[in-house]
Order: sequence, then structure tokens, then C-alpha cells
Amino acid sequence: MNRLTRCIVIAGFAAAPPSFGVALPTTGPAQNLPTLGATPVGMQVADTVTAGSATLVPLMAADLPATQASTVDASAPTGGGAVGKPIDDISFVARATESGRKEMNSARNALPQLTNPDLKRMAEKLVADHGNANAKLAKLAEQKMWPLPAPQSHQTPPAGTASPDFDSKWTAEMIAAHERSVALYSAQAQGGEDTDLRKYARETLPTIQHHLAELRRLQK
Repeated sequence: MNRLTRCIVIAGFAAAPPSFGVALPTTGPAQNLPTLGATPVGMQVADTVTAGSATLVPLMAADLPATQASTVDASAPTGGGAVGKPIDDISFVARATESGRKEMNSARNALPQLTNPDLKRMAEKLVADHGNANAKLAKLAEQKMWPLPAPQSHQTPPAGTASPDFDSKWTAEMIAAHERSVALYSAQAQGGEDTDLRKYARETLPTIQHHLAELRRLQK
């Protein structure tokens, strides 16, 4: 080949686009995949994702909250308070005992000072009825092992010391006391927790209501 031909061939190769000019060494040496133990991670993932394990992970995740909830101790306190007698029933026993004692003692003390014969008979009835009611309540409290308020000593005023309006004042005081007792017994008869105490309140309430009606009648 003459010199002119060689120049043309060399010029043709120089003008051609570098379609095969890939510099492989610039990528660096080949890197091995990270391994987990002796098995490459890529192989581990490919091996574990099978038809059976495709649903295993979601099921395990769904079971986790249920397993955690089942670890709650069922015997732990729930904040409901100590098991025992509710305070409302015990409070009723104390209040009913005290009011019954006061009304009975007031009627007994008023007997020698009352001038109206009808009021005297009413006072005698109050002493008898409240005495019986207090005895029943005390017996019930003893059976239930509920505390009773300590009795207070009451001195009977000497006869002949009553004021001219003693009858009207005593009647007004007894009406107010019986109105409170009716409200107390009505609440217990309707909403008391203990069955026996609720029965006692229901059986005693009509007697107290009768006392109140008679006292109002005598006040007129």
C-alpha cells in the first residue's frame, strides 16, 4: 500500500465515532456482595421469600399485639376500691339511729311539759314507735357487724318549766325532724344496696310518714 492510501485509511479511523471506546478499568475492581454469615444477603433474601413465607411475616406482626395484651395480670388491682360494706348503708345506719334516738328522747322529755292531751298521746306514740324501730335497726346492725353511734345521755328537764308556747315549738321541731327522717328513709328504701336494710327502711317508712301527718294535723 502506497503512502497516499495509508493516509486515507488512518484519517478514516480517526474520524469514526468512538462506539467501542469503553474504559472498563474506571469502574474499579469487582466488589463481593455483603454476607450474613457464610450466605450472601442477596441469596438469603431470594431463598427465604417462598410461597409459604410470603404470609408468615404479616401473620407474625398481627399476632404481636395480641400476645402483648395477654400478658396483663388479671389479678392486679383495677382501682375499684377495697371490697367491703359500702359507706352509704353504714352512713344510713348511723344517721337513722341518731335521729331515732333524738326523736324518742325529745318525745319522752316533752311528756311532762305538754299541755295538749292529743300532743301527749302523740309523744307517747313516738316513744313507743321509735323505740321499736331503733331496736330493730340495732339488731340488724349487730348481725351485719356494722358500727352504731355511741348513745348520748339526755337529762329530763324538771316539770313545770315549760314555756307557754312549748306545745307549738315542740310540734314544729318534731315536724322538721320527721321531714328529714322521711327523706332519709325514702332514699334508703329506693336505692339502698343491702337487701335487709332496704327492707327495714321500707317497713319503717310508713310509720314515720304517719307521725308526720299527725303532727301536721295537730299543729293546725
